[in-house]
Amino acid sequence: MKFPVLRRVLSVLLGPFIGRVEGIENIPKSGGAILAANHASYLDHFIIGVCIFARINRMIYFLAKKEHFETPLQRFWHRYLQAIPIDREAGGKDALAEAVHHLRRGDLIMIYPEGTRTRDGALQRAKTGVARLAFAAHVPVVPIGITNTFFILPKGKRIPRWGKKADVYIGKPITFNGSKNVDDVDAVRKATTLVMSTIAHLIGRKYPFDQEP
Repeated sequence: MKFPVLRRVLSVLLGPFIGRVEGIENIPKSGGAILAANHASYLDHFIIGVCIFARINRMIYFLAKKEHFETPLQRFWHRYLQAIPIDREAGGKDALAEAVHHLRRGDLIMIYPEGTRTRDGALQRAKTGVARLAFAAHVPVVPIGITNTFFILPKGKRIPRWGKKADVYIGKPITFNGSKNVDDVDAVRKATTLVMSTIAHLIGRKYPFDQEP
């Protein structure tokens, strides 16, 4: 988010809702990487923007579901924020190809592995796009855990609640060894589970899906 005016406005508006930010040094200063976070609120985009993007001075590209591009205003806003539309029902192949292009040229891509905001505050079973991107572009994944945004502005609500602040925890980059074949279903799912388990650990939770016995 390299937009100084927008950054200042968001900093003022969201400042009262932002708490701790830890691990900013874990985001690579150069080279392609995927930033992967849990997703509990529409505020997540903006809190990450204020807490992270403004501090690293690098362009970030979001993957956003195509439904966010349906009206002219939504389209303008998400294009302004460098969002790449993804058609989840069609498998998102075009968006993933564009994201791989950005990663290979050294950009940062922001993705929510769960695919959509949680309805109850719990972590959801992630889709495998994050692992397929990492395998295809041969880049690391930086896990990001965000707390309390579900309390502040859950899905379906328009007015934020006071009482808690969102904390942002950034983990060390995850690199994948072994098979990096995007068609290797087991390897892709295991890599996805590793990313989500790491995100869960950052926010003091457990990721209950696809764990090995």
